Amino acid sequence: MEQVMEKARALLKEWKGDAYTFGFEVLGKTGDIVAHHGKRALVIVADLGQGWMAGTLQTITDSLRARGVETEIIIGAGPNAPREDVYRLGLHVARTRPEVILAVGGGSTIDAAKAANVLAAFSPEEVKKALQAPDALAGTIDPFFGVGNVTKVKGIAAKPLLPLAAVQTAASSGAHLTKYSNITDLVTGQKKLIVDEAIVPQASLFDYKVTLGSPMDLTLDGGLDGIAHAWEVFMGATGQAYYEKMKEVARACLSLIVYGLPKVKADPRDRTARHCLGLGTDLGGYSIMIGGTSGPHLGSFSLIDVLTHGRACAILNPYYTVLFATKIQDQLGVFAEILKEAGFIKAKTEGKKGRALAMLVARGMIQFSKALGFPATLGDAGVSKAHLKRMIAAAKDPQLKMKLQNMPTPMEAERGDVDKLMKPTLDAAFTGDLELIPAVA
Repeated sequence: MEQVMEKARALLKEWKGDAYTFGFEVLGKTGDIVAHHGKRALVIVADLGQGWMAGTLQTITDSLRARGVETEIIIGAGPNAPREDVYRLGLHVARTRPEVILAVGGGSTIDAAKAANVLAAFSPEEVKKALQAPDALAGTIDPFFGVGNVTKVKGIAAKPLLPLAAVQTAASSGAHLTKYSNITDLVTGQKKLIVDEAIVPQASLFDYKVTLGSPMDLTLDGGLDGIAHAWEVFMGATGQAYYEKMKEVARACLSLIVYGLPKVKADPRDRTARHCLGLGTDLGGYSIMIGGTSGPHLGSFSLIDVLTHGRACAILNPYYTVLFATKIQDQLGVFAEILKEAGFIKAKTEGKKGRALAMLVARGMIQFSKALGFPATLGDAGVSKAHLKRMIAAAKDPQLKMKLQNMPTPMEAERGDVDKLMKPTLDAAFTGDLELIPAVA
């Protein structure tokens, strides 16, 4: 596994260069990173006041003080980055105008900090001019959902966002490395997405040692999210110019997480396994900067009231794997080899192809989830038929269309693909019956 770990380090360094500091015992470098962007920092911290965060925050503040950085510390966002937290943080940024924002936490706090930075930067008039947003929405986060809208407003307004640095504390979403900000409307139970190069943190740091004290549920969910990032992008890479690079990244990512998660479950203090998860989920972040996630991520956005994001993706991915069997034969071979080596596929894979190979991989993924103590179907996880309807409705939302386009065979809601292909796949995920999944030519 050391060889795979070394490969992962090389891939991350090739991608991010000096903009990313990662590994063990690197938290004390936070001050160097932030001071490069400003001397007055607003520090947005997840779980502020919680015991497990205290030591991490103390190391960070000591590092900032040593570099002469003046700080104000406020609490970050709740799970799934509720829009209410985004507005609270955006107002604080606009009122205090720090020179640099430092987000410390997992994906929710980092995503909320990205969105708050956007809200604080632009006036409703600038948003209306750039995006033709109606008066009622121009001062909200809604016009920025979708792809590239921040960049459009930034161009019209001719002014930059504040520098944003991120310290990751959970091996999960890769939010510290990416152009994504997931924001949730808790009233409707629906998550939406800002996708824009303009919101990528200018600098980021992840000390994998911090994860040694992470709660087990958070660790397992985060690892499954990392797998979903790599696998969904890898599936959708068929025929793309970036296919070989994505194959390289996915092979390392999937190997590290499939190896690391069961070991961390057995021994939460296993440093090597924690290192594998940190590298693996970071490569998951790399994956979603190469390409985009698809159906499982889209479905998870409608399940926030019953399932964590990682678990929702873990349940849905095997079923989408079967749906796209004929388009992902090479990808299936790669994942089958990894799952077989780890003991989650017992049957012979040699000579298998088409839907038969997809079935083997899907069942291997399901066995992996079961080994972690996770449910294998939406029904077993407490998802209702009303949730299935919500998932279908969300799939037809134009602001989430990119998820349909990222599929190995892109879906078009207008021609009925969501009802014809996605609905029976979700029915299969609800019941566990893989035979319900239609064949895609």
